[in-house]
Amino acid sequence: MIHYFRWPLIWTVLGLALAAWLGWSYSGTLGGALSFLFIAGVLAVLEISLSFDNAIVNANKLKTMDPLWQRRFLTWGIVIAVFGMRVLFPLLIVVIAAHIGPFEAIDLAVSKPAEYARIIAGAHVSIAGFGGAFLMMVALTYFIDEGKDVDWIKALERRLRACASVRGLEVAFVLAIVMVFTAVLPAHESHSFLFASVAGLVTFLGVEVLGQILDRGVLMKEAARGGFGAFLYLEVLDASFSFDGVIGAFALTPNLFLIAIGLGIGAFYVRAMTIMLVERNTLAEFRFLENGAFWSILILSVVMFVQTLQPVHELITGLLGAGLILFALISSIRFNRKNRCS
Repeated sequence: MIHYFRWPLIWTVLGLALAAWLGWSYSGTLGGALSFLFIAGVLAVLEISLSFDNAIVNANKLKTMDPLWQRRFLTWGIVIAVFGMRVLFPLLIVVIAAHIGPFEAIDLAVSKPAEYARIIAGAHVSIAGFGGAFLMMVALTYFIDEGKDVDWIKALERRLRACASVRGLEVAFVLAIVMVFTAVLPAHESHSFLFASVAGLVTFLGVEVLGQILDRGVLMKEAARGGFGAFLYLEVLDASFSFDGVIGAFALTPNLFLIAIGLGIGAFYVRAMTIMLVERNTLAEFRFLENGAFWSILILSVVMFVQTLQPVHELITGLLGAGLILFALISSIRFNRKNRCS
């Protein structure tokens, strides 16, 4: 076990030390250093609780990938996950929302963190629309699939699988949900929500199409088949999972660098869990774990849509996702025991 979590533990020590130093540099007091240390720890736990289902989905995709692209995702991917989504993504939001340059956005994050956090919060509706539509498509595509052969919530999952013959059903369902929320949102937010949601839907479809083209080798060399398309899909999926954690982090602190440290620690643990799930073939051992992860994704997508109307505490989101996965794990253990006895 320690083999998988060696680097996350090292980064935890370094990250917490860096957070304490950051707190000391800002406040000049031991209390300030301890406060930053505590917030970094809470952010790491928040990221892990919100992203465990992401690790399961990543593992499911990784086991079918070319070994070269597996290694690239587990190395380059962590850089993109920590630096791209935890630093560049919030900066990009401020650049677009405030119509300022990237260096001005960095200066704003350093000198006026409260104003920086306010701009991030103002873009929440668009972020929730994009992430909600993308993640809902991820979940529905999994359940509405004729090739799916394991059902956890049998009555419901069998019906969803039976609908796979209806082409475009997932897209129609997501668009219907988007239309409902667009209709009830205030007029000044409905346009940005609709645009972002459609962008999330188009992004999912675009990644799927591009992945199929690349995996067939139409545009890539033989060595990259089955790799780049899946890599691209996983990176966009990682980004969608990160939206909730990044936005929720600003409820704890407006400091961009502290957010990057805390969520970065959590991202390392999520990546370590992904590697462990792949190498130990845990998904095959625990039959319903994957189903639980995709139900968790579906719940998360619904929560992101609901957040455009009513704030939902990150603790609730994390507990819902973790609870579904826990129930799926328990169901898997019971299934294994029952089959051993028989």
